[in-house]
Amino acid sequence: MKYKHILVALDLSKESHLLIDRAASLAELAGAKVSFIHIDGTHGEIYPELIDIQAEPELKPLNESSNKWLTEFQQYTIFPVEHFWVGTGDLSNKVSLAVTDTDVDLIICGHHHDFLSKIISYSRPLINHSPVDILVVPIPS
Repeated sequence: MKYKHILVALDLSKESHLLIDRAASLAELAGAKVSFIHIDGTHGEIYPELIDIQAEPELKPLNESSNKWLTEFQQYTIFPVEHFWVGTGDLSNKVSLAVTDTDVDLIICGHHHDFLSKIISYSRPLINHSPVDILVVPIPS
């Protein structure tokens, strides 16, 4: 299968660079588009819609520290980013919305190999609800 649009689920850490690099590499080989998504689930669902900060760069939907990370991710890769959706609430629900509203056909997410991730996994609900293929990239501890 030749992927056309890759969605990268990012958390606010340097480990997300590995996911961005993987997406850019695959997209270059397949001639695919790349989009990013970050969902802040720490405060519940503050606002229901996804904000595309790539299309509306003047919007700053999260706190200052989080917005700095988002800007850094946008500047990290030279590969063009189609969309950068930011939202709040449940990651798996918001990713499913982004996938069904666009032509995304591959999701890339990371999974930490540590004790806490064995108990609380953000990738597991995403895998259980995804309508498209998922590439789960192991993130070393």
